[in-house]
Amino acid sequence: MTATEGGKTAAGAGAAFAVVTCLFFAWGFITSNTDPLIAAMRGIYTLNVAEGMLTQFAFFLAYFVVSLPAAALLAKLGHSRTIITALMVMIGACGLMLVASHMQAYTMVLVALFVMAGGITVLQVAANPLAASLGTPERSHFRLTFAQAFNSLGVVLGVSIGSKLMLRPEVFGEGGHILPHVPRSTALGAIDHAFVLIAFAVAALALLIFVFRNRINASAADISIEGASPLKALRSGWAVFGAVAIFLYVGAEVTIASVMINFLNRPDVLGLTLEAAGGVLAYYYWGGALVGRFVGSVVLTKVRASYLLTGAAAMAACLTAAAFLLHGPAAAYAALGVGFFNSIMFPTIFSITMERSKTSSASVSGLLCMAIVGGALLPLFSGWIADATSIGMTFVLPAIAYVAIALFGGLGPKSRLSGEDAVEAAPAFH
Repeated sequence: MTATEGGKTAAGAGAAFAVVTCLFFAWGFITSNTDPLIAAMRGIYTLNVAEGMLTQFAFFLAYFVVSLPAAALLAKLGHSRTIITALMVMIGACGLMLVASHMQAYTMVLVALFVMAGGITVLQVAANPLAASLGTPERSHFRLTFAQAFNSLGVVLGVSIGSKLMLRPEVFGEGGHILPHVPRSTALGAIDHAFVLIAFAVAALALLIFVFRNRINASAADISIEGASPLKALRSGWAVFGAVAIFLYVGAEVTIASVMINFLNRPDVLGLTLEAAGGVLAYYYWGGALVGRFVGSVVLTKVRASYLLTGAAAMAACLTAAAFLLHGPAAAYAALGVGFFNSIMFPTIFSITMERSKTSSASVSGLLCMAIVGGALLPLFSGWIADATSIGMTFVLPAIAYVAIALFGGLGPKSRLSGEDAVEAAPAFH
């Protein structure tokens, strides 16, 4: 290869990576809008905690249902066409959300969220390998960390903007319900505005992918897209333990984020308006995760991944326990602080599992991605507990989950992974 050809190849890979980074940002932005959506749905339809958590159930169930078909779709269509297909599905989901508002049907909202999450699942299956592979191997650590940071930035902005659009104080009162003089159609119209914005943004991203499709395909030519069945990983005890840890982590993170707005809205916690609580969630809980991702990547270069995971999970367990044992601002600060310690859990659980399991990496990776279904089940179970007791008790199951994750990190052979290996081996989730 000549220097000119090498320069063109590097430039093409760089441009392709920039576009893929936009995908990481996009699914972070869209996924995080379910947090203010839960608070809005509870206020509009007078839902209890468990009924509100059905939004997360519908959303994260798609990870379990769609992961295998998504892999088959990627093998058939290739990266760029698969990504564009996923984005078109997401635009269709936004259309279904408008239909749900017109029908004033909560069930249709759940259907729309499942379709949206199905598109995001396909998007992740196609984009995760690209982030680590578009460029030289020695720079893969930087690329994946950079992409994950933009994913976190998308989450922060998604919660903030979604809260301003969906949870306006002139629509929702102090108790989180629609004000008596505000018709339900007005509150639903605000949700329409949020998803119309998402639809236009996704359409622009699809156009961007189409323009850069040749560069993406050329840069991804060496990436293997023929994966083994995740079911084969069930033969490995460490793969199963890792899948349980991923299940619990995603479930705990989503549970806390889902209930946070209504938790901070309570007079005996902070008494914030729903919109203000959404801003606090965005900048402190998800912002903490964003900062923690950068801090954690540096710490991981000095500390073993298993040690850091154990310490972070133990701190998260203590904070979630404090959230349901304490009252007032102390409970709020404890709950918000969990976001910082969540930041390194997904990539370290992923990479430690890949190291400890002797099964093929493709099988283990598929099983771990399917385990994200924890984001569907744990919030629902936590909602049932909250409805039977109080909303503060929503933090009980996350506290137990973090204890189990700490055990996963501390048991077994010591992880040899340093920071570059730990981050390089793991795809981004949030």
